[in-house]
Parts: sequence; structure tokens; C-alpha cells
Amino acid sequence: MNALFRLNDSLANKISYYHLMALMASLPFDMFYSHLILISLAIHTIIHFKKDDVKPVFRLRTLALQSVFFVTVLGTIYTINRHEAFNEWGKQITILVFPILFCFNPLDLKKYKPQLLMWFAIVCTATIIYLYADAFVAIAHYKLPVLTIFSTYFTNHNFADPIGMHATFFSMQVLLSLVYLVTVLIKEKAFYYKLFYLVCSAILMLGLIQLCSKSIFVVLLIALNLALPWFLLQGSNRWKFIAVSVPLSVLVMVGISGSEAFKDRYIDELKNDLSKSSFVETTDTRLERWNVSIGLIKKSPVIGYGSGSEIGLLQDNFFQRKLFDSYLKKLNTHSQYLSFLLKTGIIGLLIYLLTLAFGFTVSFRQKDFIFFIFMLLIAIVSVSENLLDVDKGIFFYAFFFSFFIYSSEPHETVFKPLKSP
Repeated sequence: MNALFRLNDSLANKISYYHLMALMASLPFDMFYSHLILISLAIHTIIHFKKDDVKPVFRLRTLALQSVFFVTVLGTIYTINRHEAFNEWGKQITILVFPILFCFNPLDLKKYKPQLLMWFAIVCTATIIYLYADAFVAIAHYKLPVLTIFSTYFTNHNFADPIGMHATFFSMQVLLSLVYLVTVLIKEKAFYYKLFYLVCSAILMLGLIQLCSKSIFVVLLIALNLALPWFLLQGSNRWKFIAVSVPLSVLVMVGISGSEAFKDRYIDELKNDLSKSSFVETTDTRLERWNVSIGLIKKSPVIGYGSGSEIGLLQDNFFQRKLFDSYLKKLNTHSQYLSFLLKTGIIGLLIYLLTLAFGFTVSFRQKDFIFFIFMLLIAIVSVSENLLDVDKGIFFYAFFFSFFIYSSEPHETVFKPLKSP
């Protein structure tokens, strides 16, 4: 644990490292702090700028990392709502900034990647403990049964409400932390460290179940039953692990189906989302919102309607289709893929898919299990959420995508100083 805070590096690099620690610690909380720390890191990087330490900027990786922002910029040229288009610029500016910042900052991310991920895992574990503590305080205050913790009053968005986070977006952070701790746990030999990582992993797992995100649960099953043995194990150990993990996953799913609250969230709500609303329901299903979006996409499939056009277009059509719940709440498509098709057409979606393919390719080439899980999170959550239209989703995407890309390659600079004779 001492390695988290004790660095053998220059003062400027130490300050950059502590900035990243503070940035990662702020991710589960109000984004005001994250943006404030990012500004401080940018100022620090500019103050200590040295051309000899600059990493190559004009490369494919930088363009790939920034591609989503450039798609939004291009969509602004022909948009039907220019004001909202520029608002999207403001939200997505971190996608442009992080790759440049990591190019200009001399900190060797590959060297400090384990410490930073461990710190992030500890922060997420502490956050889950805080949320459980807050829930039990409320239960005690209202003199409710302890098992009320598993009711709808304390699951999903209600569980994450004290930190003001969307349950799915916080679950993405928790799962990333969990898979990292599992990789450390497999390699760790010291008993007390192993016990510590095991306890933290158990807390994060409980937090994921409590948060009840369906898309994250799918990623978790793929991560533990397929990706982990493929990336980290070999030969007979791989099959032994699968022989244990698959039955355990089945038991967890049986346990979920036995709880009324979890069954309602994981099974019943999934069925409702993929079906048409009945007359007795007051909420609209995802399938109906998707159908409305697809109807609009068919009218302009190649370039879409421009950046910032999504909510306005959907509002009119929600009202016409009598989806009044979606209309009143001003909901989006709840699918990043459909959102790209709606705003920037097939061209925008294709660029996004190529960006995801780039990330998956690097993760496979580097055999980076954590990076692969991050890309899997982005790809699967994009099916059911507008990940890149929400500040916390954008920041998670922008920071960790750049972090994994620049920490997966050897430390390099544009201007390498000549060796003295």
C-alpha cells in the first residue's frame, strides 16, 4: 500500500500522479470536482511543459480517442438545433482534452497503472461501504426490518442516490474496480493482502448486485466466465476456473430470481423494456422509444439530423405516439448506437464502431484484461444508454479510454535527447 503514495520520480511527475489520484477519487461523486481537478492538472502540465517530454500527438490513436468529439463537430454543420449542438461540444470537450493532456504530460502511465487502478478500486469500495451505511441508517431511523435493504427502496437508483450517480454509470466504475482486484487476487501470494483484496472484491460484488444494472450484470458474467480465463489463465487452470465460475454464476442467478426486488429489476423489467406498454402502465418501454427513433432514422439514414437534434425530434414524436411519460421527462433514445444514427447517421455510427474496434484490437494485442473489460462495458452499455450524452458517462469514457491506450504502450517521446558521448 505504501507504493500508492511513495514515488521515486521527479517533483513534477509526483504532482501529476497525485492529480490523477484525486481525479479518480472524484469520479463517483459530483462532476464539479472532476472538472476542477482536470483544470488543475492541465495548468500543471502547461507550467511544466518540455518539448523533450512530449509524446507523439498526430497519430492514429489520438484521432481514434477524439473521434466522437469530431463527429459532434461535423454534425453541427447541418444541425437543426445549433444551440444544443454547441452544448454537446461543452459536454464532450473532455474527449478532446484527455488525449492531448496525456501526450504533453511526461508521467509514465504504464509504470504507475497498477497503483492508480488499485487506488480507484479502494475508492469505489469505500463508496459502496458509505452507500450501505447510509441505507442502514435510513432503515434504523424509520425502524424498518433489516431485510428492507433488498427492497426497491434501497436498490438501483435509490441505492446510488446519496452520491447523485446514475446506477448504471456508477456500476461501470464498480465493475472495472472489481475485475482489477480479481486479477491482483489471483497473482497475490501474501495472505493478509490476499484477504484484503478478497474482502474488497466481496464488497464490490455486493454493491453491483444492489445497484441492479442489467447491462453491467451481462458484462460481469462475460468477464468472469469467459474473458478472465481467456486472458489470465492457461491450459487446465483455465477449464478448472470455468468449471467453478459457471455453476457459481448459475447459483447467483437463481438467488436473484428468488428475491422479489431483484427479480423485478433483472427479469421483469427486462421483459417490459422489450415489449409494448399496456394500458395499465404509466411508463413507456425502451422498445417503444427505439421504434420512434428508428422511424426518424429511416427518413435521414446517411447523415442524420445533426448534433443536438435528438431530444427535440423525439419530443414531437413522443407526443404524437402518446408516449407521454417519455415526453414529460424529455427522454433520449436510451441507446448510444441509435443516438449516433439519429444525429449523424450511418457515417457517425460507423466512426463510433471503428473507434470501439480500435480499443478492442489494442486490448487483445496487449493482452490487457482490464482494458478489454472497459471496452466491453462501453460496447454493451451503449445498447441501452446514451453514454456519451451524460457528463458522468462522457468523463468515464474520455478518461479511461485515454488512460488505457497511453498506459498500454511503451513510454515514448517526440524529441529524444541525444546521448552524450
